[in-house]
Amino acid sequence: MPDSPPRPAARSTRPLDRVGQVFAGHPLRIALALFVLALVVLVLLWDWNWFKRPVERMVEARTGRSLIIGGDLDVDLGRVTTIRADTLRFANASWADEPVMAAADRLELQIELLPLIFRRHVRLPEIRLTRPVFLLETNPDGSAGNWALDLADGGGEPAQIRRLWVDDGRMRYLDTPGDTMIDVRVASRESRREDAAPPIMVEGGGRWTGNRFTLEGVAESPLELQDSEKPYRLDLRARAGATRAHVRGSLVAPLQLRDFDLQFALSGRNLEDLYPLVGVALPDTPPYALDGRLTRDGQTWHYDAFTGKVGQSDLSGSAAVTVGGQRPRFEADLVSKRLDFDDLAGFIGGTPDADGDELDPELVARERALAAKGRIIPDTPYELDKLRAMDADVRLRAQRINAPKLPIDDMDAHLVLDDGVLRLDPLNFGVAGGDIRSTIRMDAREATIRTQLQAQVRRVDLGGLFPDSTLASQAVGKIGGDFKLAATGNSVAAMLGGADGEVAVGMGAGRVSNLLVEVAGLDIYEALKYLIGKDQQIPIRCAFAEFEVENGEMTSRAMALDTTDTIIIGEGTISLADERLDLRLRPRPKDRSFLALRTPLTIGGTFASPSFRPDMARLGLRGAVALALGSIAPPAALLATLELGGGEDSDCGGQYAK
Repeated sequence: MPDSPPRPAARSTRPLDRVGQVFAGHPLRIALALFVLALVVLVLLWDWNWFKRPVERMVEARTGRSLIIGGDLDVDLGRVTTIRADTLRFANASWADEPVMAAADRLELQIELLPLIFRRHVRLPEIRLTRPVFLLETNPDGSAGNWALDLADGGGEPAQIRRLWVDDGRMRYLDTPGDTMIDVRVASRESRREDAAPPIMVEGGGRWTGNRFTLEGVAESPLELQDSEKPYRLDLRARAGATRAHVRGSLVAPLQLRDFDLQFALSGRNLEDLYPLVGVALPDTPPYALDGRLTRDGQTWHYDAFTGKVGQSDLSGSAAVTVGGQRPRFEADLVSKRLDFDDLAGFIGGTPDADGDELDPELVARERALAAKGRIIPDTPYELDKLRAMDADVRLRAQRINAPKLPIDDMDAHLVLDDGVLRLDPLNFGVAGGDIRSTIRMDAREATIRTQLQAQVRRVDLGGLFPDSTLASQAVGKIGGDFKLAATGNSVAAMLGGADGEVAVGMGAGRVSNLLVEVAGLDIYEALKYLIGKDQQIPIRCAFAEFEVENGEMTSRAMALDTTDTIIIGEGTISLADERLDLRLRPRPKDRSFLALRTPLTIGGTFASPSFRPDMARLGLRGAVALALGSIAPPAALLATLELGGGEDSDCGGQYAK
């Protein structure tokens, strides 16, 4: 039989045999299969944590500080790739006490791959931070902050971040030289506009120049600072004790506090409380509330176009504080349309007027202590460190003054403080149609303040000095005077208590109520005559009082009030140290009068409680004579009260009326 053709080999039915048959004799297929297999194995076994150390080394190379990724590192690849890193720690500056500057439980950021690959543009649609903690602090001498990083040049454009979300964050700011610590909680909230970055809620407090305060409010996302053409908006409220501040507006570079335009409302119980907060020494005041525009130009902070109230006084104007020099310099131009005179008491160490619950309790206690001593001249010492701590140039003009007990119309004051020397030049008051022009110089460069006062009183209406008195308001005349005092002491009471100099006051021709003069002289008949009938006015020839002041004791050189009816001669002392009066007025009539009980009138007591009493010894002697004569013949008693006149005219003080 012929040989049969050979049969084809039987095909294997096992899978591995089939694979081997497919790749048999095809090395390229084998390589491709191995690559795919390796890729599958790599994807299944891939761990992004392998890149933690390279990332940490790259950040340290760029910033000079270490970064530690203590948790997992994960990446979701895509056109917009998401990178997540847990338990992050970024090192602080080498000079800082605390080792960590920034930390977060989780950082999640999105990055667009195509711009990064083809154009090297870093675009981050969103960054999310979970429980981040940031510590910002200045170095020990205050010249730099730990946020200043010496970044190595990486080339390309800076990263563009579109959205930042902070969940339960915390930020601390430390300024050791300035004794300042701010510790606030921060958290993002949804923006009202879809195209805007989420704003940041702020709440916390801390210590500002050693004073405790609280802070709350809202600020736009820090990402808004990327656009230099767009203002960064904020609305924050702070409170330190009784002092409150409300800041709203815009600024650039918050850490440098420059290029901003803010509306700044400030209120509190006492402007003096601002000294430890801002370093500007201001006098004690009643409660205040001001609102104005706050800007900064280099080293000068401006508070412009502010309006408000201090106590019962309205106040407006502009102020500026310049820092960076040997001492801060405070400048202000202030105007009050209606100034309550009691609100100025703090300038001389007194207590301003205010409702009890509103006034600073320390001022209330000070006033009560002064009243308990029976004194009215403020004895609160000036604080020398404040007078030396700053320079100042302040102008205050009051268009109208409310002073029910004083006939003051207006005021113009210019205060200059330079290296511990304070000058009030001028310090002018409009008084009863005239004016008081004065200059004061206080040298606080030594342990005890040396003060010089010069004042001139010109053309003050006699009647205007007593607006609430019907009799006195009918008086007519112009009063003038000169005051020259030199003193040492650290309070107004101490200055006046040791003052040296001279005081002179005079009046020229005028008119005064005859009833007022007769009552002053205890001329019963004449007083009854004018009380029963119509009061008349009699001419005043002149009036004059001149005192020598030595060590706080005012001793009269000459005192006289000369009318066509009576001349009153005075003498005595006034103690500025003890606040006591010891003056005697002796009336000498120029006409005859029955029922006259004219005796010397003694003015005594204290400034707080003066007393006016006749010379009881002489008055008693006249009464005894009248009784004796009356026992003989009743009409004869009138002989003891008969005044035969004899007073002479006196020339005095007319030059002061000019």
